Amino acid sequence: MLITIDEKQVEFKEGQTILQAALAAEIDIPHFCWHPGLSVSGNCRICLVEVEKTPKLVIACSTLAQEGMIVQTKSEKVINAQNAVMEFLLINHPLDCPICDEAGECKLQDYAYKYSKGYSSFDEEKNHKDKRIDLGPNVKFDQERCISCSRCIRFCEEIAKDPQLTFVQRGEKVTIKTFPGKELNNPYSMNVIEICPVGALTSRHFRFRSRVWDMSFTNSICPGCARGCNTIIGTRNNEILRIEPRENLSVNDYWLCDWGRLNTIKSISDGKLRIDGPELEHDLNFEPKRIHTKVDWDEAAASAASRIPVDGEKVFMLASANSTIEDNYTFKKFSVEIIKKFDIYFIPNIDESFGDNILRKSDKTANSTLMKYLDIPEFNEDVIDKLRNGYYSYAVILNEDITLNKNLYKVLDNLKGITQLLSYTNSSVANSDVVFALSTYAEINGTFINFANRIQKIRPAITSLEQERLIGEFSMSRLDKFGAHNDRWTHGKKFNSRPGWKILMQLAKILNHDFKFENSEEVFIEFCNTVKGLEGLDYEAVGEQGFQIK
Repeated sequence: MLITIDEKQVEFKEGQTILQAALAAEIDIPHFCWHPGLSVSGNCRICLVEVEKTPKLVIACSTLAQEGMIVQTKSEKVINAQNAVMEFLLINHPLDCPICDEAGECKLQDYAYKYSKGYSSFDEEKNHKDKRIDLGPNVKFDQERCISCSRCIRFCEEIAKDPQLTFVQRGEKVTIKTFPGKELNNPYSMNVIEICPVGALTSRHFRFRSRVWDMSFTNSICPGCARGCNTIIGTRNNEILRIEPRENLSVNDYWLCDWGRLNTIKSISDGKLRIDGPELEHDLNFEPKRIHTKVDWDEAAASAASRIPVDGEKVFMLASANSTIEDNYTFKKFSVEIIKKFDIYFIPNIDESFGDNILRKSDKTANSTLMKYLDIPEFNEDVIDKLRNGYYSYAVILNEDITLNKNLYKVLDNLKGITQLLSYTNSSVANSDVVFALSTYAEINGTFINFANRIQKIRPAITSLEQERLIGEFSMSRLDKFGAHNDRWTHGKKFNSRPGWKILMQLAKILNHDFKFENSEEVFIEFCNTVKGLEGLDYEAVGEQGFQIK
């Protein structure tokens, strides 16, 4: 079926509106209240268009496209209407652009330049309302900036399934409030920040931390649960300032839960929690306890290679459902090709209270699905008994805080030694022989497989001291490109960490095994060539939307 928009023939599907047909054909029709993931409200009126043989202008967001319909979006009648709507919206809107977090990505700013007259017919004093209102633990509200588009209200009702917001008052006094006795605290509350077309709803965590044009933005994946929501990581001065959802209709639609936004990044730049460089245990005769010292990578690798039994004694290998395909594949490759006697397991992390029927999965790991492709079984009580009875002499642990599993933590004292690859310190570090500083998901290239067997890619949003940079993989901001070496925003903390596959490759080389990986993509390609149906898959084929395993 065809519709004509601005003299251009556009195909549309039955049930599509004029606005949907236009946007699909890359014809821009301004809109505030319409959102592809929400119901139609039709209350902002900026999307008015002229339809032939229709006496009045119609709103494109709710008017169904019909065969043979002729639409004008740039006629004099439409332009006058757009000017009038913009003038109306700006009557009481404050001139907060210099301090507003939305500046630089604000629809009202863009449309004020593109669709308004550039001046106002009104000379009365603007209507003042309350500012800096806490709607909930994560969202602040500025009543003066609100244009009453109702997106946030509809989101709570339709997506979060928890009506918490409503309009109160009428006319120029209209505003948004939470229902009596409620606050905006549903598990998806921060999505209202992105869908707000102006700066009325802002994040309490990101507020006033940076102008968006001074930040770099990197497409990534949330590792908070087995869904693997698509995200955009915003950084400045090598620090992650915020995470936003990235549209992927096959995974997370347009949304992201608050837990994923806040908890997956809160410790990445924490110098007290991050392990910054390899650590080596030294037993001193006059010391009653072990002492850990910082060493270089070569010394740490040489020490670990000399301690890990590669023949004769049984070694307990603990893979991680929190780590990438690349790290886990190399971890198993190291086990199979180098250690003659080993058992390899992973620890699941299931929290039934966390999952819901929207996005969140009870499996709070990003890559547990991978384990069936690597044939790595779940950790169980039988392994506890083997550790308790001295069946294993040594353990190599990848990216797992073993203190969270009290039974495992207790019996590891029976081992002769432990080598760990960790990003964050915990009390088990003190009992380890060698600890390698592992890069976090925001510092590496890699891939996860979500619960629906979809391979998805992460890339570095911040840099470590030894950053792997593939062509086109590292996003740079205006400050990155044009800042001088002595500017304060170029001195952000860089941790001395490496991806797991690279650490294991160095260990293997000392033990006379050359894995011959030059970068993470080569590890991924080798893994794919071991799985039927994935032969020849590479990062380009995974792309921005992921690759669905059939």
